[in-house]
Amino acid sequence: MVDENLATPRTTIAIPSRADDDLSRHDLEFVGTATVILRFAGYTILTDPNFLHQGEHAYLVMGLRSRRRTQPSRDETSLPPIDMVVLSHHHGDHFDRRAATGLPKDLPIVTEPHAARKLHEQGFRRTISLGTWERQEFEKGGVRLTITALPGKHAPRALGPVIPPVMGSMLDFGEGSPQPLRVYITGDTLMHDRLEEIPRRFPAIDMCLLHLGGTRILGVLLTMDAAQGVELLQLVGPDVAIPIHFDDYPVFRSNLADFQRAVAGVSLRTELRYVQRGETVSVGR
Repeated sequence: MVDENLATPRTTIAIPSRADDDLSRHDLEFVGTATVILRFAGYTILTDPNFLHQGEHAYLVMGLRSRRRTQPSRDETSLPPIDMVVLSHHHGDHFDRRAATGLPKDLPIVTEPHAARKLHEQGFRRTISLGTWERQEFEKGGVRLTITALPGKHAPRALGPVIPPVMGSMLDFGEGSPQPLRVYITGDTLMHDRLEEIPRRFPAIDMCLLHLGGTRILGVLLTMDAAQGVELLQLVGPDVAIPIHFDDYPVFRSNLADFQRAVAGVSLRTELRYVQRGETVSVGR
């Protein structure tokens, strides 16, 4: 399923199988914010770990903090065995102090270069840094997984120096998988011109994890609001989309109800699935 015109992948990284791997599980658990646990073809993948408890504060930028409104369904003490983390960027609501102290320091973390440097400073030893369109292949139990870094834009150009860069991710489960699966994780991006390249390189996307929220800091929009979320789905046309990252912090100004209203009068080829914190849904065909 991987576009051969993409950048050449690095050496394949082997992920050890475990005796308790459940190869029959093909599902996604929504923990909260942008944190999900994806189990597919023997892999268990954690995204953007935000384990702060309700009432605790996430550090954002320029001394600003935001108090968490919600309780995650899990925290760092109650995770299943994790094979790797896919991290869109190093922001306090995506990689918090609980993740920094509670996750194993030898856990592979696939992320963009700025975040990789921050993680190294925090003692993480197996960061995998990807520039836009670079990819990394993994192999576990005879199943090949390719992760490609996709373009993201977290802020207008004027705020670029103070807002951390972000990447989207495409996860392709290919050779050896009981079925092919392609998952697009948008990351905290705004709509921008470079996203138009995604459907050209990846014309078929099975599932999209859509970061919404309409985050605003000092009045500036930093993540997709409802209207931009609809626009992105019209652009990339995934079979299924699951909105996440929409109501956990006061800086999220466009909630899930806004998105539901925005899609009500729009014709989409995409099936929308709304998943609550702690809920698990099946993925794949």
